[in-house]
Amino acid sequence: MSKFRISKTRKSIFAALLRARRQFGGKTIAIVDADDRQLSYTEIVRAAFALGSVLKRSTKTGEKVGILLPTGAGSIIGFFALLAYGRVPAMLNFTAGPRNLKAAFKVAQIETIITAHRFISLAKLEKLEEQLKEEVKILYLEDVREEIGTLDKVAGALGPVFPFLFRAFPSPDATGVVLFTSGTEGDPKGVGLSHANIIANVEQIRAHINLRTTDVVFNPLPTFHCFGLTGGALLPLFSGMKAALYPSPLHVKIIPERVRTTGATVLFATDTFLSRYARAGNQGDLDGLRFAVCGAERVRDETRAAVKKKFGLQVLEGYGVTEAAPVIAVNTPEDNRPGTVGRMMPDMESRLDPVPGIEKGGRLFVRGPNVMQGYIMPDNPGEIIPLEDGWYDTGDIVEIDADGFVAIRGRAKRFAKIAGEMVSLAVVENCATAIWPENQHVAITRPDDKKGEQIILISDYADADRATLLTWAQSHGVPELAVPKKIVFVPTIPVLGSGKVDFISAAKLLDEKTA
Repeated sequence: MSKFRISKTRKSIFAALLRARRQFGGKTIAIVDADDRQLSYTEIVRAAFALGSVLKRSTKTGEKVGILLPTGAGSIIGFFALLAYGRVPAMLNFTAGPRNLKAAFKVAQIETIITAHRFISLAKLEKLEEQLKEEVKILYLEDVREEIGTLDKVAGALGPVFPFLFRAFPSPDATGVVLFTSGTEGDPKGVGLSHANIIANVEQIRAHINLRTTDVVFNPLPTFHCFGLTGGALLPLFSGMKAALYPSPLHVKIIPERVRTTGATVLFATDTFLSRYARAGNQGDLDGLRFAVCGAERVRDETRAAVKKKFGLQVLEGYGVTEAAPVIAVNTPEDNRPGTVGRMMPDMESRLDPVPGIEKGGRLFVRGPNVMQGYIMPDNPGEIIPLEDGWYDTGDIVEIDADGFVAIRGRAKRFAKIAGEMVSLAVVENCATAIWPENQHVAITRPDDKKGEQIILISDYADADRATLLTWAQSHGVPELAVPKKIVFVPTIPVLGSGKVDFISAAKLLDEKTA
């Protein structure tokens, strides 16, 4: 494993790309797109300088410019094109709907966004496009390419040779990218990540996990999600690994085959998507993978067993948040402990604050070089509110064992207080998943006149029943308090574009069903 050094993080994101090009060779293939187009480091740098030269005519230095594109060469080149000339990319969730996107525009003071006609057409986003035009100016990659003139071509040709003549030189502590919280439990907030935050997290991962320049990272996760951006795109680019990009994690029948044909050795996914790939994939499709890294949600024992049996694949569970750029902890191939998310990244500090009613563990606060500058809030648009003493409250209840392995027990907001006892909603969901592993289940709290709160489970399994759940709980030592008062069937559990459960929509769905 490489050694983590803070000094390596003191540069801008674009400077890190230039460093990687020098280190691994300009002709080295860095990206394989979904259409099998291959791009070398030099081609990425050249395209970023040429495209950025056009984009700077419509934007200002330091301006936050939205990127509304799927994972692929276009989004990555657009990202670097903005950074090359001192603009700040703001990664937009195209599945969030017009209300949340307009809120993002307001909070981050976004006046211009970049997208593509082809993407709008393929994703059938024409209605959304019209609504967004009311708020921002939209630049389309196809149109921008048509505007590339002689001077822009000169920038593209000379930029890779004499980058210092063209590129911006922002401070490593300046804002490098703006992302937005997923909104699973409330309105999204802007997250300001500095250049140093992003580079630090890449270097922390490189120091933590034994990665090879011969590895090929397959990334179908969206770049508007920090896991997909930092882990799935920037980590391989800055580490000399080839990044095989794919525009949507939802294409479960296509992705296993793409993993095989691209020669991928590392896969970034979530538990939900990995389990679907395992079911849909043909024997041998995932055999070339050294391991899969899963985050954003708990990895189920059923998923581990399924991919191990069918493909001999090892799953490394990790833990991260957008506010930490995002990786906080992750297991390694050499020391992989199921039930935990591994050890924390190098040079990170942690503390566990006690939580009333919870005996083991505590509320996790973290501090380190990858932890964000601060939030951008709706009541102070464009202004980053710094963290107090650099500590970030994750809102997660965790335990850390004597060896430093972190186990997530649930979000503080996702505990029910029943008759004075704290009950994790994650435990409730895990019990249901153990019985009905092919389905999704979400535990939701509602007021109870006698016990303070009650738990109701919504499930997309029509025959899920409380009696079966109670019997299973009793035979496995789970207290009856963790058995939901009732189970409500819903056809589909709502999820966000990142693959996480949309708890707000799930709660609304329950209210509609029980009205």
